[in-house]
Amino acid sequence: MLSLVVLISGGGSNLRALLEASRDPEFPARVIAIGADREADGLVHAEDFGIPSFTVPYSSFDTRAEWGEALLEQIQVWKPDLLVLSGLMRLLPPVVVDALSPRIINTHPAYLPEFPGAHGVRDALAAGVDRTGASIIVVDNGVDAGPIIAQERVAILPDDTEHTLHERIKPVERRLLVEAVRDIATGVVDLEALSRAARTPGEHDTDPTQAAEGAPQA
Repeated sequence: MLSLVVLISGGGSNLRALLEASRDPEFPARVIAIGADREADGLVHAEDFGIPSFTVPYSSFDTRAEWGEALLEQIQVWKPDLLVLSGLMRLLPPVVVDALSPRIINTHPAYLPEFPGAHGVRDALAAGVDRTGASIIVVDNGVDAGPIIAQERVAILPDDTEHTLHERIKPVERRLLVEAVRDIATGVVDLEALSRAARTPGEHDTDPTQAAEGAPQA
């Protein structure tokens, strides 16, 4: 059974999707703790599902590095198999990424590498393209630059606003996230292999979509 710590900043709709999926006894992952960088609305999901939660307010620290050290300390209390960023609106400091990589994943409302950064939906509309998407990636120290686990296209309609487009992307993000967590838990996706392939382009000694020795036990 894959253990998850999920970090949020807002309403936590992706978190809610994971929690609902984990109600199925055959789903091979469980959220064991929920963290936030502020008093996020999504912490109500922790109460609803009886999941422990913690808050490490960014505003309580003088530097991003100090916040990262405190956040890592809280995460490591739970010893999760996987850290999931569910709308966390801050880049993780290197101290967190380096300690937990590659077992950190994130969702992004664009078809990466198109439109990285905090305004992926707005940027897609501004570019005048006719489609964007949603992606699940491995987190590294770049900005939405890590290896891609899964992604799917979403059409942009002529009358779309940033709000309407984002609302159509969100269900795709939620589904891809649940599927990605399931695939990681069952060994269908090998995060170590994905990260090795990203570090050594052109050298694919293993297929990252195949189960590997030492994959997490369901």
